[in-house]
Amino acid sequence: MDIATIKQRQQATWASGDYSAVGTRLLPTAELLCEAVDLRAGERVLDVACGNGNAALAAARRFCQVVGVDYVPALLDRARQRAEAEGLDVSFKEADAEALPFPDDSFDAVLSTCGAMFAPDQEQTAAELLRVCRPGGRIGMVNWTPDSYVGELFRTIGRYVPPPPGLQPPVLWGDPDRLRELFGPDPTISAPRRSFRWRFSSPEHQAEFFTAFYGPTNRAAATLPADRAAEFKAEMVEVVKRFNESGDDTLVLRMDYLEPVIRKPAK
Repeated sequence: MDIATIKQRQQATWASGDYSAVGTRLLPTAELLCEAVDLRAGERVLDVACGNGNAALAAARRFCQVVGVDYVPALLDRARQRAEAEGLDVSFKEADAEALPFPDDSFDAVLSTCGAMFAPDQEQTAAELLRVCRPGGRIGMVNWTPDSYVGELFRTIGRYVPPPPGLQPPVLWGDPDRLRELFGPDPTISAPRRSFRWRFSSPEHQAEFFTAFYGPTNRAAATLPADRAAEFKAEMVEVVKRFNESGDDTLVLRMDYLEPVIRKPAK
């Protein structure tokens, strides 16, 4: 795999559309994650692949000392704007999840909500999360599961815009067995399955919304010829219908995810 090229493409993908329109709708998962990790005021917290800052801001609301990192400058700018608007003290830095610019054992808690799971080298990413977490500290994540709507959506995207050869599916992070492979036998892992609901006017409304604002679907539709883009959007509608719980003409979209808390052994 050409990791450098993959990352350049990923950066362009996540900078396309307007991720904030989607990312802010994930805010409840970040608040719940901070509770699952049991953050305490004054703790040093790192939000990896922080995007528009949901987990970083949630930790700052709990009076932690927070740093958020991402490799997409536009997302960091939005995160800074949100922190400033709330009067929250958060430091944001441009950095790669696979090469975190911090010494070993720097943080009491390391968080990532639907972020680190997209780094191309999964083993290296897990190693970095463990490295910067202090002995006895916690790593908390929100990861889409393979059988979730997002898992099915990415399989659909892959049929129209195939991923680079050798790239492992990001939703493997939502498989508890894969987490144990990534983090090894020493950490204690709790990984409950969670879900929440997104509400739209209709399945078609959701497909239009995601095509406009969500980087991966925005990018895929933009790169396809017009007829294939129309087919892609039609298939997006069919996918979302399979996760619709509304019982009427609107959309109540079930979003399933894994909420792992990985406890690093104390020395």
